[in-house]
Amino acid sequence: MEAVAPPAVGAPAIRCAGAERDYPAFLERAARIATGLRATGVEPGDRIAVVLRNEPAHLEITAGAALLGACAVPVNWHFRQDELRHVLTDSGSKVVFAHSDLLAGVTAVLPEGVRVVEAAVPAGVAAACGFAAPPPTGAHPLLDSWLAGHPPLDAIVAERPPTVIYSSGTTGRPKGVLREPVAPERLEEAVRLFLEYFAVAPGGRTLIPAPLYHASPSQHAVLALAAGLDITLMPRFDAKEFLRLIEHHRIEQVQVVPTMFVRLLRLPKDVRERYDLSSLTSVVHAAAPCPPHIKHAMIDWLGPVLREYYGGSETGAVTWCDSAEWLAHPGTVGRPRGTGAVAVLGPDGQPLPAGAAGDIYLKPADAWPQFTYLGDPDKRAAMEAPGLPGYVTIGDIGHLDEDGYLYLSDRRNDLVISGGVNIYPAEIEGCLLSLDGVRDAAVFGIPDEEFGEVLAAHVEIEHGVTLGGGEVRAHVAERLAGYKVPRAVVFEERLPRDESGKLFKRQLRDPYWAGHDGAI
Repeated sequence: MEAVAPPAVGAPAIRCAGAERDYPAFLERAARIATGLRATGVEPGDRIAVVLRNEPAHLEITAGAALLGACAVPVNWHFRQDELRHVLTDSGSKVVFAHSDLLAGVTAVLPEGVRVVEAAVPAGVAAACGFAAPPPTGAHPLLDSWLAGHPPLDAIVAERPPTVIYSSGTTGRPKGVLREPVAPERLEEAVRLFLEYFAVAPGGRTLIPAPLYHASPSQHAVLALAAGLDITLMPRFDAKEFLRLIEHHRIEQVQVVPTMFVRLLRLPKDVRERYDLSSLTSVVHAAAPCPPHIKHAMIDWLGPVLREYYGGSETGAVTWCDSAEWLAHPGTVGRPRGTGAVAVLGPDGQPLPAGAAGDIYLKPADAWPQFTYLGDPDKRAAMEAPGLPGYVTIGDIGHLDEDGYLYLSDRRNDLVISGGVNIYPAEIEGCLLSLDGVRDAAVFGIPDEEFGEVLAAHVEIEHGVTLGGGEVRAHVAERLAGYKVPRAVVFEERLPRDESGKLFKRQLRDPYWAGHDGAI
């Protein structure tokens, strides 16, 4: 695809796959949605569910619910059967908005009394996702005609509702993170920090390539709307389209995940150099550890515009680092900014010295809302650090260096203990990604009679590449300790990741452990 001359930059808008709304049109549609929800019986404090791919309507529904004092719950549209039933029931949503092609799955598990509004799949969104847009089913009110039948809401509810976002379900059943309402002055502070840390000015241009059902892109979109940014959404991530959009819309700021870096770097060099990316001032990444060689390559390509943060749906961003800090502390995810803080604790609950790996506990910034889990306050209480009020763990292991910079080892759920030795699969996955021809990798523990568990690597290779298990093991053996070499190597056509790069490792791991009950 040849580069296209950028258009003149006009007033900020919200766009996706050929559809575009300026802010006045966006806000009017949101206000009509609010009135429609009220007519449907939704009241302040209620929740609605949004089962849509990325498109402007997703954000309009979210904004419309907020105008009414209700909460829009973004739902992973990949969820099927039990997962979808759990979220729709657990959230207590009164109304569900769903794309036409997703309606059958929604209605099959719809709780009694829940109303449905159908959204036609925009042709550009369907094309970007690789299917033809189906005609509306006609079984439910159609979003565009439904909102057109209601006037804009005449009185905005002043109090913002609690918000709910569900985990991806990569390690178990999706969990609903319930955040307390955000006071206006705290929202103003959150927007100010967003603009500062993401290095973008009010009215600037941002690109959101990850699905809005995940916490980070959802929060990014909400803050970008509050800051009046020009927002371009991608229905799904495609490396060349990502570069084209940056050039075409003169994108200044984007938030990505490390898997997207890998896919971008897999493009031929001449393709990458075809696009003018000089408008970029900030490329923020988070959500997963980034292999150092990948980040070095991205900085070499784009320059010192990379920024990284670490946190979770429950805590928000707590640590930050820019490119200069990372180059001085390779592999770090940054150190706390503002009022946030980090502690690394050992099994006895005591702080560990610099360099020692332990459980990471985060103290969210003061502007971040308190949280709990829907229907599971005990799980929330179990996250708290003994003797450190306000600190919680989101299940990661890592260490601090002498300068207070944090480094991630892995998720505690992914930790492999083989013969009494702790092994962090993320390190081995990063090593595998440095092998020519490897597109993706997942490493995890499988049962072993002698060692308790040993390593298995499931590897996705580039089309047309031939690799054997011996070559994969030899590559790791040359670079890491012998006990980190996978015992089993399995080649997969595609590893189970969603668009944001979240890896459903349990789908690969569970069959090995079936019948073992987690022990040998």
